[in-house]
Amino acid sequence: MVPAGAMWAYRRWAAKALAAMGKKSEAIRYAESCRGPWTNDGEVDAICEEILLSSGMVEEAYTRYGLQANRGGTYLATFRAVARKYPDKSAATILADLVEASPGDEGKWFAAAKGAGLFDEALALAGRAPCDPKTLTRAARDFAQDRPAFALGAGLLALHWIVRGYGYEITAADVWAAYSATMTAAEKNGNVAETRERVKQLVAGEAPGGSVAGILGRNLGL
Repeated sequence: MVPAGAMWAYRRWAAKALAAMGKKSEAIRYAESCRGPWTNDGEVDAICEEILLSSGMVEEAYTRYGLQANRGGTYLATFRAVARKYPDKSAATILADLVEASPGDEGKWFAAAKGAGLFDEALALAGRAPCDPKTLTRAARDFAQDRPAFALGAGLLALHWIVRGYGYEITAADVWAAYSATMTAAEKNGNVAETRERVKQLVAGEAPGGSVAGILGRNLGL
């Protein structure tokens, strides 16, 4: 008897064989019927997507399987994989579809949006749900010269999420890095006083027991 965990390893070839015989609809139905607790859904999605693409049914492949079949190790990797597979789809469309398919993870698509040049969308996503403050700080630092308005937004969001307790092993150095990148962007953007006041309000709203006020408080006059 074939072990249950190994069944898909054999059945996937049966699906491929049906597709090679020109029975592509049957191949997809068969692959779909193999879903279960011992089957990797991503592999089923990938085979079904491949069958549809080989038939020239690009839109159906994208709609039914494209987002799931190209999941990578990171949100950015997923976006890039889908974009490579479907070059006729705009970056904005792919990003919007991926975001819709992962409610609650909006902030995690920040790097993908930034990498695609969708800067307004990137800031909007990072404002809707938690985003890694270190990622936001890097964006603030890297874009301070060329896109100071975007860099400023990223820096303020980095401080916003730090103040709210998000981020992995955030240290005093990370807080200062976010603050420094924000103020550098503000200088380039021509609104230092306004930005300083916004940062002061952010830090003043920190929950009791937080560390950001202790780190930046003297500098901000708190």
